[in-house]
Amino acid sequence: MGGRERLAAIDPEFDPDAVDIDDGDVLDLLAPVVREWWVEQFGEFVPGNGGFFTPPQKEAIPLIHEGENALICAPTGSGKTLASFTGIINELFAKARADDLENSVYCLYVSPLKSLANDIHRNLERPLDDITAKLDDRGEDVDIRHAIRHGDTSDSERQAMLETTPHILNTTPETLAILLNSPKFKEKLETVEYVIVDEIHSLAENKRGTHLSVSLERLEEMVEQSPTRIGCSATVEPLDTVAEFLVGRETPGGDPRDYEIVDTRFARDFDVELSCPADDLINTPRDIVTERFYKQLHEHVQSHTNTLVFTNTRSGAERVLHNLREKFDAYDESNSGCHHGSLSKEKRRDVEESLKAGTLDVVTTSTSLELGIDMPHIDLVVQVGSPKSVAALLQRIGRAGHQLGETVEGRVVALDRDELVECAVMLQKAESGFVDRVFVPENAQDVATQHVYGMAINRVRPEREVKGVLRRAYPYRNYTDDEWEQLMRYLTADYPGLEDKNVYAKVWRDENDPPDGEYHYEAFDVGEPLLGKRGRLARVIYMTNIGTIPDSFTCDVITRSGDDWVGQLDESYLDTLETGDVFVLGGDNFEYRYRRGSKVYVDRTAARPTVPSWFSERLPLSYDLGREILDFQRDLLDRLEAGGMSEVRNWLRTFPVDENSVRAIARMFREQVAYAGADSVATSDRLVIEEALDHDEYERHYYVHSNYGRRFNDGLSRLLAYRIAQAASANVQVAVADNGFTLSMPLNRKVDVERILTDIDPAVVREDLRASLDGTDLLQRYFRINATRSLMILKRYKGYEKSASEQQVSSEMLLGFAQDLGEFAVVEETYREILEDKLHVDGVVAVLSSVRDGEVDVVKTRVDSPSPRAFGLATLMASDVVLAEDESAVLQEFHRRVLDEIDDGDAAVVTDD
Repeated sequence: MGGRERLAAIDPEFDPDAVDIDDGDVLDLLAPVVREWWVEQFGEFVPGNGGFFTPPQKEAIPLIHEGENALICAPTGSGKTLASFTGIINELFAKARADDLENSVYCLYVSPLKSLANDIHRNLERPLDDITAKLDDRGEDVDIRHAIRHGDTSDSERQAMLETTPHILNTTPETLAILLNSPKFKEKLETVEYVIVDEIHSLAENKRGTHLSVSLERLEEMVEQSPTRIGCSATVEPLDTVAEFLVGRETPGGDPRDYEIVDTRFARDFDVELSCPADDLINTPRDIVTERFYKQLHEHVQSHTNTLVFTNTRSGAERVLHNLREKFDAYDESNSGCHHGSLSKEKRRDVEESLKAGTLDVVTTSTSLELGIDMPHIDLVVQVGSPKSVAALLQRIGRAGHQLGETVEGRVVALDRDELVECAVMLQKAESGFVDRVFVPENAQDVATQHVYGMAINRVRPEREVKGVLRRAYPYRNYTDDEWEQLMRYLTADYPGLEDKNVYAKVWRDENDPPDGEYHYEAFDVGEPLLGKRGRLARVIYMTNIGTIPDSFTCDVITRSGDDWVGQLDESYLDTLETGDVFVLGGDNFEYRYRRGSKVYVDRTAARPTVPSWFSERLPLSYDLGREILDFQRDLLDRLEAGGMSEVRNWLRTFPVDENSVRAIARMFREQVAYAGADSVATSDRLVIEEALDHDEYERHYYVHSNYGRRFNDGLSRLLAYRIAQAASANVQVAVADNGFTLSMPLNRKVDVERILTDIDPAVVREDLRASLDGTDLLQRYFRINATRSLMILKRYKGYEKSASEQQVSSEMLLGFAQDLGEFAVVEETYREILEDKLHVDGVVAVLSSVRDGEVDVVKTRVDSPSPRAFGLATLMASDVVLAEDESAVLQEFHRRVLDEIDDGDAAVVTDD
């Protein structure tokens, strides 16, 4: 099925013949020399045959020719980036031949990754060199220059760009922000006519994208004419939101600039399947599951030219490669490799070059190859475990079949029962054209700090202009005057005692009494508020401290008695810890007491662990995919009730899954219903609270089935734990997963969790969640990150670089003071980021509103042992789960109890018939 036919099948209102652009018309838009090069590269054009241009090229090149802003959505390898550059190169060569090309930048290519910028830079060399050579043969001396500039660019290369400026500049969001404040180079940007933002979905969802959006509005003010903005992505939704993010607003808070959307996301065919090494992942011995997995993986690699294997952690990528080499003689350093962010730049580059050359049979990776470099020889992608979103799945499997007309071949392997359901739904939704939404952070005060400071450093200007630039950027379209005043109070240090803490004013704001010599009154309207920079080192501070990617570090774990060093923890792990929590490190149990900077102080203990080990680098399940899983579970229950197991299995066989997966999923839900009833399964209109008493550990566990992803569950679990602790005066332990969370408390403490949840007023959720964060390591860590982004704590100053652990010490001294100031911009941004971006408070409010309105029921069930759908949640709190084999033993014991109870009631209910 072709792309437009696939879209028509998804959307009955879509007319596949509505856009009828002739290939010949597109070719005619290109100058003869560019057209000649294109035909040499892609074959002779035959009128009426079609298919000469790929779908995104066919639609995008005319838009770029007309100077229209465009969001190009097309699969990896479909030519969307080439479409962008072809239209632009065509225009630049026309300018050059007319001797209308100055020594300045005309096209900015912005990439989220240095490696992608490097790869695009290499890919531009061939067309530019070939077209230039053709013109040279005709006696025309034309030169279109291109260069790359990011954090790795040497000082000599930067200096050379001032003398001989590239017409096409490849860069990153951080470097663009620096260039906008570069006294000499910013003038070179005044001629920019085109901006390409590649992999725009990976920027829009975080503060790097927020930073870029304001940079583009600052660029808009500098240029001679409004640049044509082009965004590229293989996986993005909602299209209009991301397009508006790309183009910004014509006026502060006004309507978005005009744009067109090129939606050819379904222009490639997919061959994807979920497989499982066994139809019983609980009782099949772990070594057998592992053996089958590696045998299957080996067969996949041997039957393909180049295979890319994605895992969800860096350690997983290392482990898969190691085991492949250990188990099979076919793999060694010459034909297999590993690629992830913890490896050296040199090792990563070697693997990338080998992938481009097609000399490696198999490469394992985590997320580092999800975006970026062109790998034309990859013909299979294997995903081990769930990538947690349809968008991530499409990005990863899209690395295969990079040539036009090739089928994208991907295999997903599930080694966990909960991930079986997740992956089955994910693959089915991917085939149907579903993509998870991007959520754009809004009104981030730390990013606003950097840009307002940067604009003030460039020149004294009316305050309304600075605020206007900010509000033309999509993330600040609803930025209020109150938020602006809050920001100004911080930037002008308008708080008693703030400068005593070495936090100084960054701007002045006064139409009557600016610092001496800052500007001439006659240059501005009398009485108009103005803004200017403070401090002689302002430009140096700005240039060496801006950016949004936070530093991170590991913390030393030290016993309070004896000062013994016992190991290290990633600081993000501390987000889960509260005083009194017990965790495992090096096989021993430790009780968390407190943290000071980069040191964690603990006591040795024999108590059972209360906080599970987890991989902080693993991505959370997307909220939208979680909702789809809940719909799937409701549909499965309906089929189970109507036609039993045979109907469920037949329905599951319509999904892109193997027979082991079909049998495992069907059996799990049949056992769930037989043991705890159909109402024990969470659906889109039901939340489930499952209560189980653990008499051995003298604890009461509540397993909350809410399949909305880890961010949502982190938020709702904190809110519930906060309310329960108030109601029962008890310490509540929390463990969070993607499909729900566990609340544990002493057995002699009993609360009505169902009533507490249903009584929560959605209007006070933000207030309660905010209160629950006070005194937590999570708040301290995010305050440090935002204080550093807001230049309240300087990473670099007068040649000294402050480490992340040193930044943490500084932030701990500032946090209490800042909280007492009242609506302090950096503190408010810290709460906003945690609540909205980390804990998905909007999703929590939406679901609780549905509960209050009766659209979502809350069902409580009492069980003697965790139900099958709660096995994963229960193992998070199981005292003896430290190693994988321990987890298997615990799961088997849970399963035995379930089967025993079912057998006592009705032995026939767990059969497959």
